[in-house]
Amino acid sequence: MKHKKTIAVVTLLGIILFLINCRKDVKLPDPEPPLYGIAFNVPQGWPAPVYNFENNNLTEEGFRLGRRLFYEEKLSRDNSISCATCHQQFVAFAHSAHDISHGVDGLVGNRNTPGLFNLNWVPNFMWDGGINHIEIQPLGPIKNPVEMDEDINNVIVKLEGDPSYKQMFKDAFGDQTVNSQRMLKAFAQFMGMMNSSNSKYDKVTRGEAGVVFTAQETSGLNLFRAKCVSCHTEPLFSDYSYRNNGIAVNTAYNDSGRAHITFFSNDLYKFKVPSLRNIALTAPYMHDGRFETLDDCLEHYNSGVNATVNLDPLLTSGIPLNAQEKLDLISFLSTLTDNEFTKDIRFSDPG
Repeated sequence: MKHKKTIAVVTLLGIILFLINCRKDVKLPDPEPPLYGIAFNVPQGWPAPVYNFENNNLTEEGFRLGRRLFYEEKLSRDNSISCATCHQQFVAFAHSAHDISHGVDGLVGNRNTPGLFNLNWVPNFMWDGGINHIEIQPLGPIKNPVEMDEDINNVIVKLEGDPSYKQMFKDAFGDQTVNSQRMLKAFAQFMGMMNSSNSKYDKVTRGEAGVVFTAQETSGLNLFRAKCVSCHTEPLFSDYSYRNNGIAVNTAYNDSGRAHITFFSNDLYKFKVPSLRNIALTAPYMHDGRFETLDDCLEHYNSGVNATVNLDPLLTSGIPLNAQEKLDLISFLSTLTDNEFTKDIRFSDPG
């Protein structure tokens, strides 16, 4: 009898071990990779930034929280739209192949989605400069009825209902309190670190070994400095001023530009000068995305400038360019593409 009991116990243990071995493993979440380089540095030769985290202690935990928020669809009314929906990393955080922004319920805006990079140097945000601080910039698209169409208080309720966010807020700020101030500071940590300074242009400027411009790129650079640099100032490739560049008013939108904010008649149809960094990736172009190619843009300055209200004095005669000069300029502008930035895992979707 004792022998039979022993056999039974051994048999039972064997069955249990068999079932355990055959059971499908529980998939544990992959640990997040380390995010090396969470430190803000001003590239050599660049001006001092407008925003430098002086009152927003930059940490890896704060950056991680900001990154997750950037990709978080809970920020929109119907939980369908995140910042990354319209700001895609592979095109320098512009919106690929979209002339104007798209939001909840398929609604469309009236302006093109710009790329996002080097934001710590930007004094005012949006095409009309309607937001004056990086820490409040996300409120614009969150509240906009044709973008995320959500109330910030509802956003906070959603985040508070997610235990993983409570832990991330604790890691970043010391306790589990979820509020808009902390949310916006985390956003600023992520967006303020989105620096693009490793294009071919940058490497040539720094004198890196083995990196030189071609003859055509050099010709394009010389043309650029002769004809474009007054508005697209190096090294940021914008002076962040507001100008009327002579494109006809789009009657579908009747966008008054900077005057929408200031109500000054002399600001009618003026829009912020965009940075030309990563310009080869960020088509279509202009504030309403009307031009599909860089050649279209250059031809506008060559032959299409309209004598519109408040036309910038620098453009009263346009910018004459022959076919070869346009090719040379486009060749140079392509050297402003920063492929390291568009592939940097620190800015990718955390999943």
